Amino acid sequence: MDFAFDARTEELRARLLEFMDEHVYPAERTAAEQRARQGDRWAVPPVVEELKAEARRRGLWNLFLPGERYGAGLSNLRYAPLAEITGRSPQLAPTALNCAAPDTGNMELLAEFGSEEQRRRWLEPLLAGEIRSAFAMTEPEVASSDATNVATRIERDGDSYVITGRKWYISGALHPDCRILVVMGQTDPGGADVRRRQSMVLVPRDTPGVEIRRAMRVYGYEDEYHGGHAEVVFDRVRVPVSHLVGEEGGGFAIAQARLGPGRIHHCMRLIGMAERAIELMCRRAVSRTAFGRPLADQGVVRAWIADARVSVEQLRLLVLKTAWLMDTAGNRGAHTEIQAIKIATPRTVVDILDRAVQLHGAAGVSQDTPLAELWAAARTLRLADGPDEVHQRSLARREIRRHTG
Repeated sequence: MDFAFDARTEELRARLLEFMDEHVYPAERTAAEQRARQGDRWAVPPVVEELKAEARRRGLWNLFLPGERYGAGLSNLRYAPLAEITGRSPQLAPTALNCAAPDTGNMELLAEFGSEEQRRRWLEPLLAGEIRSAFAMTEPEVASSDATNVATRIERDGDSYVITGRKWYISGALHPDCRILVVMGQTDPGGADVRRRQSMVLVPRDTPGVEIRRAMRVYGYEDEYHGGHAEVVFDRVRVPVSHLVGEEGGGFAIAQARLGPGRIHHCMRLIGMAERAIELMCRRAVSRTAFGRPLADQGVVRAWIADARVSVEQLRLLVLKTAWLMDTAGNRGAHTEIQAIKIATPRTVVDILDRAVQLHGAAGVSQDTPLAELWAAARTLRLADGPDEVHQRSLARREIRRHTG
C-alpha cells in the first residue's frame, strides 16, 4: 500500500486548501448573517450559490464519484484527503463542491442502478447542482438499524406503485431545492427471504400524498444548510412503475451498496472536523492564561492535544487503507475495514471535540465557535448509517468465524 498522494491529488489539495482559506472560512460568518436576515431557516444563503460557482470555476466539482462518466474520475484513495479538507467546514464546503450527503449517495445509487430515463431526469440535474434529494429509509416505529424491519408498503397497482408509510430523520427533505426522494419499503412483505422483501422507488417531493410533517432536531440543531432532517408521511402516494430503482426485491442490496461509500465519506470528513478541533485547541491554549500560566503550559492540556494528534493519525491511516481496499478489492473486500472505521472514527472524533469544548469553556458550547455544532454532528454519526453496536456485532461475528472453521 502506497499512500503517497499522486501529482493530481496534490494539485487538487492545493487548489482546495486555497479555496477554503479564500472563500469557505470567510463565508461561515456571512452565511450565518444572511440566514438570520432572511428569516426563513430553510432558505439558502446567497453566499452558498457563490461558493458553488467558484468551486466549479476552480474545477472542484463532483469529486466523490470515481467513474469518469459522471464524476472527476478520482479513486477513493485520491478523494480521501480532499473529503477530509471539506470536513473542516462541513456545513459549507461539501455543498460548495456538490459533494454533500445525502445527494452523494443518491447520485451513486442512480449512476449504478438507475435506468437511463431516471439518470436523465434526476441524476443529471443533481450532478449539475440544480436540485437536491433525500434518502427515505429510517422509520420511527421499527428498529431501522435492521433494515429488514422497514415497514413502509410499496404495493403494485396496475402501472403504478402505491406507497404508504412514515419515515423520519430524512436528511435533505426540507431543503427548498429538494425534488426527489429515494424511498425504501416492502413490496413483498410475506417473502421467504427477508432481504428480498424490500424495493426502492423514486418519489418526486411534490407528489400528492407526500407530507413533510416536521423538522427533527439533532441535539437542538436543525442543520438548515443540508435541508434538515424531516419526518415524512406517505399517504397512498402513487408513482409510475418506471420509478422503481433496479428490480423488485433489490432494495436491501441497493441500500447496502449505497451506504458503504457513504460511511467512508463520513469518516473522511470527520477527520477534517478533528483537525479543525486540534487547530482551535492549540490557538486557545496559547492565547489564554489561567492561574498565572498559559493554558498551553498545563500538563492536562498538552496531553489532550498530543492524544488528539495520535488518534487522528491512526484514524487517517485506517481510512486510507479502507479507501485503498475499496479501490482494489471492491466494497465487499473492504467490508471489515468499512465497519472498523465506522466504529472508530465518530467515537474518537467525538472525544476530541469534547476536549476541545472543555478547553474553550463557555465559548465551546456557544455559537461563537463551530465546536458545539461539530460535536452534535459527530455524535449523530455514531447512529447514522448504522449504530456502533450493529457494526460491532457484524465485525465480531466475521472475526470469530475465522477461528471456528
